[in-house]
Amino acid sequence: MERDDLPTLRALGFEDAELRTLGLWEPAAGDPADLAEAYIRRSKKRDDLATLRAHVRDICRAAATEGKKIRRVWFEQRSASKAHVRREEFEKATAAIFDGLSKTLYVWKMDRLSRRGMGAVGLLLDEFEKRGARLVSVIEGLDSSQRGARMVIAFLSERAREEATDIALRTKAGGDAHKAEGRWPGGVVPYGLCCPKGTGKLEHNPAEYPTARRIAEALLNGDTPAEIAEMLNSERIKTRKGKQWRAQTIIHLVQSPSWAGLIPDRERAKDEFGNPLDKWHRGGNPLMGADGHPIQAGRGVVTFSEREQILAKFAARSRPGTAIGDRTRGKRKAATILTGVLRCPRCKGPMGNGGRNYRCLARINQGPSVCEGIATMRERADEAIAVMWLNHILNLSPDSPTILAIARRWLTYQDPAKESRKRAVATALDHAAGRELKLQKEFFIGGGMDETLYETLRAELAAQISALKSELEELSEEVDLSPLMDPEALAGLWQVAGIEGQRALLQAALKSVTLLPPKFRGDRTPILERLDPNWRDDSLNPVAEAAWDAWEARWVQTAA
Repeated sequence: MERDDLPTLRALGFEDAELRTLGLWEPAAGDPADLAEAYIRRSKKRDDLATLRAHVRDICRAAATEGKKIRRVWFEQRSASKAHVRREEFEKATAAIFDGLSKTLYVWKMDRLSRRGMGAVGLLLDEFEKRGARLVSVIEGLDSSQRGARMVIAFLSERAREEATDIALRTKAGGDAHKAEGRWPGGVVPYGLCCPKGTGKLEHNPAEYPTARRIAEALLNGDTPAEIAEMLNSERIKTRKGKQWRAQTIIHLVQSPSWAGLIPDRERAKDEFGNPLDKWHRGGNPLMGADGHPIQAGRGVVTFSEREQILAKFAARSRPGTAIGDRTRGKRKAATILTGVLRCPRCKGPMGNGGRNYRCLARINQGPSVCEGIATMRERADEAIAVMWLNHILNLSPDSPTILAIARRWLTYQDPAKESRKRAVATALDHAAGRELKLQKEFFIGGGMDETLYETLRAELAAQISALKSELEELSEEVDLSPLMDPEALAGLWQVAGIEGQRALLQAALKSVTLLPPKFRGDRTPILERLDPNWRDDSLNPVAEAAWDAWEARWVQTAA
């Protein structure tokens, strides 16, 4: 029997002989107090693997000194400063502590754990303390279970967050300077172009430019993107990734200033609190120089004037307030239930709203040369999926992960204000913890604050933090799942949910559903028999059956 993390350790470059020496060869077993988790992180792929191996060795030596066995090494390449970036391996490492599998979490250094400040780290330490667990930073020699260590961890956590801010500022300043000089800022180069390494300038890609120029000339001649996509697909010409052409792909090309060899000035996406995300809005406008002219990054597939002509043709065909070319409408209201889950049986691609029917999107956007397509009446498909959803959910055990997922999705849909408040409270708690640390710095290090004033402010901040923690805990309480196990209540929930709510309920239980083709023209097979669902939680799954049996046993015991 081998360790679960053996593939990860080998990917880091460890030889089997060294793993035996480090105690990472045999699966670790024993009392949770004698076991530990090791979390290793790097921010960028170019970071040296030799450095990461050194981190693992340092952690193993520290664990051996304390008589601990490393149960598992968790490794990931993720940013630790961005709140919107989910760190799955970090969550699994802390979950192992929360579940009682081990009592110690080793990190090489505090900035490898998190760069989000004491607000995030403090919550983690609170949960560890409840469970009698501890956090150990090897390089700083910190143990959260020791007296006074939490104060030092607070300082180091805030310092790591400030370093992340400084790194982001320097990176942005460098990027802005390069763009002002006409250097390509990086990222995916549009179809038909390339950026030779070290030049920072866009050039024609010999393999793609002829096709890209054909697309541009067809657009200038007034051909629609759908017609161009059908032409390319019928000639078996693929995209850069080897996929079929779509009308939307061609539209995205034109909307990108880079296709004209220009530096894009794209707007960065933000969350509901105004914090920047690692996403930028599509299209955008060219970045203008000090002279008021677009900054050129090299050669383009089209010129600036040709791009403006094509965009003008798009605008002439657009209809305000409709789905045709209008980018000012905002998000459309949901009109279909099965959009996103219904699949075409021929190309296995998604089917979407086609008026009164669900139609294959590949057939609509890419033409019959890509997929023959299939269609079905929306009304009868929606009625059939409602029956299938109800029957399936009622056959699941109450402990099923699907039931929990449906409850959480329904809570978010039914009470978005609560979920928004939960995120706001978490952010406020993070800021309050930061203010508490600054207050302590001013008093203990600066020395310019009166002790009475310090105690007053500290008490007020402590009260704020305590209130925020209590509210966050209250907002995080699980919902009552009992209505989902009652047939009448469940049917009523589906009926009152509305289309958007029904979508959320359906997608929580269903990965996809394939519409099987008719056996012959005029086939009258009931639609229920032509829908082939792929449920997230099969009721015949042994694990689900075991969960159901366990629930029945508890119910019988309670009734007795």
